[in-house]
Amino acid sequence: MNQHIEIEFKNLLDEKEFRKLIDHFEIEAARFTSQQNHYFDTSDFELKNRSSALRIRKKNDRYELTLKQPAKEGLLETNQAITAEAAIAFLKDGTFPEGSILSLLTADGLDTDAFTCFGTLETDRFEFPYKEGLLVLDHSSYLDQEDYELEYEVTDAKAGKNIFINLLETLQIPERKTENKVKRFYRAKFKD
Repeated sequence: MNQHIEIEFKNLLDEKEFRKLIDHFEIEAARFTSQQNHYFDTSDFELKNRSSALRIRKKNDRYELTLKQPAKEGLLETNQAITAEAAIAFLKDGTFPEGSILSLLTADGLDTDAFTCFGTLETDRFEFPYKEGLLVLDHSSYLDQEDYELEYEVTDAKAGKNIFINLLETLQIPERKTENKVKRFYRAKFKD
């Protein structure tokens, strides 16, 4: 089972700030990669109510099932590679892929037959090592809207926060309270 604690800092950007970061780090547009995130939950949002999320990510013709759950610090992220056939069966027929995530959800008392895909978010992403972590620039499209985001993934929350805030201040980008993508997607889809 592939598990790790995800500690990341996020900041929504406007398009001008996004372009400023691209220029600052001299990133070529061709270096961005596209990915699709398909989000799943039960009809009564059992995962959302547990502050958890489930997705299939398609990137470079590979599929990965990911479960994110609250942890003492950050999120516990469980990842599982799945085949295209398993991804399509889950998306179209609700057939939950076999493996460690199925076992975790079943052990938590969730009915995995009750999961359904409630939407897709597409992201153009560029990520690269920066100081003590991984810096990520995202341009996401979903439900007839789009947003721009800067993420910084780290292993040390205190040091990472300082580096992240320093970068924002250096580029004169205001710090904004930023929800994760699945929460923004939920808010847009269900107007909550």
